[in-house]
Amino acid sequence: MAKHGAIWVLGTMSGTSLDGVDAAMLRTDGHVIVEFGPDAYRPYSTAEQTTIRKALGQWPGDLAVAAAAEVVETAHAEVLSRFTGAEMIGFHGQTLAHDPAHGRTHQAGNGALLAQTLNLPVVWDFRSNDVQMGGQGAPLAPFFHFACAKWIQATEPLAILNLGGVGNVTWIDPSQPSPDSPGALLAFDTGPANAPINDLMQVRLGLAQDAGGALAAHGRVDEALVKAFLAQAYFHKIPPKSLDRNDFHAFFKKTHKLSNADAAATMTGIAAASVARAAEHFPQPITRLLVAGGGRHNAAMMAQLAQRMPCRVEPIEAAGLNGDMLEAQAFAYLAARVAYGLPTSCPSTTGVPAAVGGGQISRP
Repeated sequence: MAKHGAIWVLGTMSGTSLDGVDAAMLRTDGHVIVEFGPDAYRPYSTAEQTTIRKALGQWPGDLAVAAAAEVVETAHAEVLSRFTGAEMIGFHGQTLAHDPAHGRTHQAGNGALLAQTLNLPVVWDFRSNDVQMGGQGAPLAPFFHFACAKWIQATEPLAILNLGGVGNVTWIDPSQPSPDSPGALLAFDTGPANAPINDLMQVRLGLAQDAGGALAAHGRVDEALVKAFLAQAYFHKIPPKSLDRNDFHAFFKKTHKLSNADAAATMTGIAAASVARAAEHFPQPITRLLVAGGGRHNAAMMAQLAQRMPCRVEPIEAAGLNGDMLEAQAFAYLAARVAYGLPTSCPSTTGVPAAVGGGQISRP
């Protein structure tokens, strides 16, 4: 592995929407994006999703965790073995529980096992250092988002929104020299995104998701529920701040009285309204919101965002980036930063008291 030059890193992401594993190659020196490489996707089967779901909210040693970890490790080994030319792997694992208020976070999957299986160094356990130092441990993609803003040669403040199971947003001032420069970034979780919609579809209809937002498009948003949702304490907290996948599970029981279409529409409206509320925290207004993650394929979600946001809302492909692989690329980028001793989070991204590097490196 090169000492300080650009290297090819293979990054992975398995998000809280539980759809599968994204993997993507990136050439970087931990500062700038030099080149984007190939990518691949390995979906979880219904049985694998069920195994992981049983472990949500559980911690190492709990009953269902070992089975979930085995699914995660097997799926990652399968998709990562398709690639050649990587000098290192950035392995995020599968978040099962996230409790920064009590200094703990849990991503299932053993990076040391993957290092032996794939015969490559693996950087993993990205969040623990940040949480142990008093940070939220999330979101971690913002440093990569800053590099993306530089890569697309942005000149004015903009925001990148990722709509996975949970929504997170990064406000970026691309005029700053580095991601941990004062005023360069502000990042935090906006609220729920795809997770409650996916859960609704699974429970009521036996489907994995509201594909394209088709069901929500036929429903009516219950704006009284949207207003009640935004009245919760989380939306009054000053960022940085982060969420667990199931933090609002109790609230969504209020949608039980709604029809399938109205419930999907209301959950979609809540996700978009949460983003609009988040924008009130931005240090400067933006003229462009770039949307990544599975939620950008949901036409009802994108329409709700366009209706509620005071700026242009576009899928991130409009800027020449890959919204399906952005988080996998982010963990490739972060792995390079860990290898080179660079910080991966800072006060304005996770609330950690000072810029800190995360992750441990396991070698074969």
